[in-house]
Amino acid sequence: MTEKKQKSKSRISIRLDLSSKFWKTFIVILAVFLTFAGPTYIVYALLNVLKMNYAVSMASGFALFIVGLVLIWYLIKRKVIS
Repeated sequence: MTEKKQKSKSRISIRLDLSSKFWKTFIVILAVFLTFAGPTYIVYALLNVLKMNYAVSMASGFALFIVGLVLIWYLIKRKVIS
């Protein structure tokens, strides 16, 4: 590997340390929250509490759902979740 690729890999591992039990647990809980609870409560808060447009609240809920699924996919790929 070239030095540039080694540096980029070391930067990624420093930013997201998946060897720590704390970070594994935190990221799994964050992924579950974004996937299941985030869209529900964000849509409710935007729609009823902040009186925003229905389409905007649904789009933000869908975006949170997609982010949660991508994070779960990443964790499965890294074998944090088996």
